[in-house]
Amino acid sequence: MKRILTFLFSILFVFNAGAATLINDTEIEKEITEIILPIARAANIPENRLKIYIVRDDDFNAFVRGGEDVFVYTGLLKQIKNPNALRAVVAHEMGHTIGGHMVQMSARMHDEMVRTMIIQALGVGLMVAGGNPTAGVGVMAGASGIAQQSMLSFSRDEERMADDMAVDLMMKANKNPNGLVEVFEQMREMHGAIESKINPNRINHPLTNERINNTKTKIAKIKKIPQASQSVTDKENAGYEILRAKLIGYLDTDKNVITKYPYSNKSDAAIYARAIANMRAGDLKTAKTGTQTLIKRQPNNPYFYELLGDIEYQFGAYDDSVNAYEKSLELSKNAPQIETALALVLSERDKPGDRERATELSKRVILNEPSPLAYWILARVTMDGESDWAMAEFYNMNGDKKNAQKYAKSAQKKSKKDSPEYIKSGDILKK
Repeated sequence: MKRILTFLFSILFVFNAGAATLINDTEIEKEITEIILPIARAANIPENRLKIYIVRDDDFNAFVRGGEDVFVYTGLLKQIKNPNALRAVVAHEMGHTIGGHMVQMSARMHDEMVRTMIIQALGVGLMVAGGNPTAGVGVMAGASGIAQQSMLSFSRDEERMADDMAVDLMMKANKNPNGLVEVFEQMREMHGAIESKINPNRINHPLTNERINNTKTKIAKIKKIPQASQSVTDKENAGYEILRAKLIGYLDTDKNVITKYPYSNKSDAAIYARAIANMRAGDLKTAKTGTQTLIKRQPNNPYFYELLGDIEYQFGAYDDSVNAYEKSLELSKNAPQIETALALVLSERDKPGDRERATELSKRVILNEPSPLAYWILARVTMDGESDWAMAEFYNMNGDKKNAQKYAKSAQKKSKKDSPEYIKSGDILKK
């Protein structure tokens, strides 16, 4: 049971956000931010407004919302092997935002909807007026087809423009734009056989071969292109390999992890992936040995101490777990997920002072990056109205309105009317 709780509540705390399942992880988010920051700057996005979201989905996909919220799918991260190629994907998505394509798409959809309704009204009129019913049905069916074709054509044009913009952003960021070609070539390897059988007018993206040719043609016209070796540093390459290893270690089967990272591979990334996979499988001794090897190699890497803290927790060695997490926090400074993990262990160890420290950590997380788990821990280490309010927030974040209101009512009964817990509970009751 402890192992299950740890996996759910540790460094890869997974939660639902709307229809998407997001992975919350400081190390991965920080690494991706550093990779795409040059593109964000080129797109005039302030660094402090850039936010990375990791979507747990095997699709080869990414999208940008509002220009500042970047959603990257785990399927893309596990398959893209070069940080510069990842940059190019994000540059394409930011190209949509810069071009105002989402707003234009919404307006176009509205126009096409009105157009479709007018044509469909003509179809209904033919049927009601006693005309040829078959002709009426045909007009109605054709109306949605016309609108669909118009939208698909519009979408393909927007994709071409976003590809162009991606090259421009890569150049402005002084990064090699061939990263975009690399992505398209990988897409062709994945879907080329299927695309050869597709009518290019029936899809919302240009065919991959066209995108490759268009991008190569645009790049060929550029006089001076940054070298690929200058676009990605050794540090970025190493960090990206660690990022991918972490995702694969947590999300792939044990068999797949060993296939991708056999024991003959002694790299940091391979040891990291295997240590995580061994921890998930319950082989804590082997997982700990691998993690200690990583710490000896990189004694200032906070995330290796984070993994050690997670392993020690599963061993039931609370003191060692707390020490590892504290070391991780000392090295990482701002890391809400690690603070949450430490608060969880402290709430279980429950030595003198642990509840106070767990309360402090939980409140800091809630202030900076609220999560259901942080509220759950706060409820566990506090009392009366504050505890009930925290449980109300926990259920509220999980979409459980019934229990959220139940605990909010209880919190108000136990709290002073001018207290934060009373007021915030009232906000939940109003929903």
